[in-house]
Amino acid sequence: MSTVTGLVVGIDVAKDALEVATSAGEHWQTPNDPEGHEALRVRLSAVSVGLIVLEATGGYEVALVAVLAHAGLPAVVVNPRQVRQFARSLGRLAKTDAIDAEVLVSFGVHVAPPVRPLPDAQTKLLEALLTRRRQLLGMIQAERNRLPLALGPIRTDLKQHIAFLVRRLKDTDRDLESRLRASPLWREREKLLTAVPGVGRQMLLTVCAALPELGRVPSRQLAALVGVAPYNCDSGTLRGQRHCWGGRAAVRQVLYMATLAATRCNPVIRPFYARLVAAGKPRKVALVACMRRLLVILNAMAREARRGIRSSRRPGDLKIT
Repeated sequence: MSTVTGLVVGIDVAKDALEVATSAGEHWQTPNDPEGHEALRVRLSAVSVGLIVLEATGGYEVALVAVLAHAGLPAVVVNPRQVRQFARSLGRLAKTDAIDAEVLVSFGVHVAPPVRPLPDAQTKLLEALLTRRRQLLGMIQAERNRLPLALGPIRTDLKQHIAFLVRRLKDTDRDLESRLRASPLWREREKLLTAVPGVGRQMLLTVCAALPELGRVPSRQLAALVGVAPYNCDSGTLRGQRHCWGGRAAVRQVLYMATLAATRCNPVIRPFYARLVAAGKPRKVALVACMRRLLVILNAMAREARRGIRSSRRPGDLKIT
């Protein structure tokens, strides 16, 4: 486990305020607005900061993290569930903003989460557009579910709203397509990944926006990031059933659909799926195993592309690590 040299800062982020604590025992509060962000940046830039730890709070932390990162300060956004479990392991069951900031300091000192580079503005915008697309799809489905029982003017209103949402969905798809074509990096990734049977446009866009680690980390770590890695549940002589848990739901959803198509048309995934089913595996378990196999193949292809390896091998021949 790595250690942190320098001051560790914990910031509990709320909609209107930031609760700040440091490993030196300092506590203060500042508004969660541009003026408060600038004041915090100036104060932290004047001391030797080793790590700044914040929780993901649904987007209220994004502007502050951007300011801190632009100033060259080591800020990292961590999973709130992980921090809460850490607090319980310390016996700290009470929860206030001040306590949360102190727990973040302890988490930074003992766990030392690694600081990762922030996505660029283009990737952030692509991720926002994909999120909006999922929202539009959800609204369309909700309105269509209401339509069969609607009467009179309500039915007319629902039809008009569905037509409007469908138009907005098409506009969003066109925007996504144009941004994909405008980026040389994404065009290269499109050429690489869409050569794999089963990988379509939504899988490609989601990988570009929400899985920048593709080709940069070992396959086991990538499977855990997406949430398709089976975890052991053993104790003594007990060998419990393995389960997948956590991960990035948005990536996992499109990977599921891509794998579903791959079990029908991919020359590597299709026989692998058939072999698992023939061996008595439940179809859902076999499908999740295929999801991991497809992800590993894509990771190996992206890794070799980054290294500049030009290979004529099939995806199934790639070395899986």
